[in-house]
Amino acid sequence: MVATRIRRVVLETVFLVALSMLTMPGVGAEPVRVDVFVNGDGYNAYRIPSLICTPKGTLLAFCEGRRGGDQSPTDMVLKRSLDGGKTWLPMQVIVKALPEAVMDPTAVIERTSGKVILVYDRWPEMPKGKKLGEFKRVPGLGRDSVTTWITTSNDEGVTWSTPLDITATTKKPEWTEAGHGPGLGLQMRSGRIVIPCFENRPDGPGWGTCWNFSIYSDDHGKTWQLSNNEAGPGVNETQVVELTDGTLLLNMRSDDPKKGCRLGATSKDGGKTWSPLFDIPELPDPCCQASMLRYSWADKVGGKSRILYCGPGTKQGRHTGTVRVSYNEAKTWPVAKVICKDYFGYCCLTVMPDGTIACLFESVGCSRIACKSFSLDWLTDGKDSLEH
Repeated sequence: MVATRIRRVVLETVFLVALSMLTMPGVGAEPVRVDVFVNGDGYNAYRIPSLICTPKGTLLAFCEGRRGGDQSPTDMVLKRSLDGGKTWLPMQVIVKALPEAVMDPTAVIERTSGKVILVYDRWPEMPKGKKLGEFKRVPGLGRDSVTTWITTSNDEGVTWSTPLDITATTKKPEWTEAGHGPGLGLQMRSGRIVIPCFENRPDGPGWGTCWNFSIYSDDHGKTWQLSNNEAGPGVNETQVVELTDGTLLLNMRSDDPKKGCRLGATSKDGGKTWSPLFDIPELPDPCCQASMLRYSWADKVGGKSRILYCGPGTKQGRHTGTVRVSYNEAKTWPVAKVICKDYFGYCCLTVMPDGTIACLFESVGCSRIACKSFSLDWLTDGKDSLEH
């Protein structure tokens, strides 16, 4: 009898512990990887993801549909998800460019209208007989050089406007390239739309030197202006976030493989001018694009300032994809959780209306672009949620 009661107590205790673990905030199964774009399915390769969620909850996953590598004939493609990234509708070609190349998708949503704006750069056709890497970019604003374009959607990404060339007001004639993001732009609390950018100058060997800058619009994306100066040199693909005091922070890829960390610059005037560069030692960087965005404001639902960052969690090699959380305006990053232990390339975070976070990233040796969705509870192991 005593032994039977002891066994019963032990079994009940095990059951209650297991039940408590299942019901604890943030405890649950690992996020499931859903492959969104797979090489060979329509195009030879898919690269450079951008992911944004509309106010109605539609996920829009953009990327480059390539015939080959960088600068090869490339279309801009899109898949939409209506169920938080569990399933994806058939692929759409939203910018047909072959044999030219459309690259570096950078998306933003205009809050007043809900309009989705996609900014990208367009490269002229690869000259016959040239191989990848031999395509010499030329300075200028015409179609024989790299140009800047936008297209927009007013119906959750179902249809898209005729692309508009905005190069004349967003690129200096002496630059060989003006690239964008890739990833996301933002709309400031003031209403200004800001797109983080990078540019090349033909003043050095190979690609020349690279600097970062921004373009912005104060009329809901109708017209665009160029920042007065650039942050650099030696930086590349970049993302931007607005801090509580209205300062803009650029988070940038380094061109120096010995640097080993991200670089930053700030703007106190909405992206018109940028500060000198500074190191961000807490964020490792193996010379790769990364993602950064605000999750919540202290004076809004959620009650805390939270900024998210995602990128390879290493100084060497693109792997160990890690999502981080900052509670002090990107000064420190106390939360860090691995969402992909293996190959992890370019990525893009977005937040859904219910607070769920989604990450679109290059995976499996860059042979596909995949998506994972997870809660703030899961990310922080139950230590933080929108209710805290």
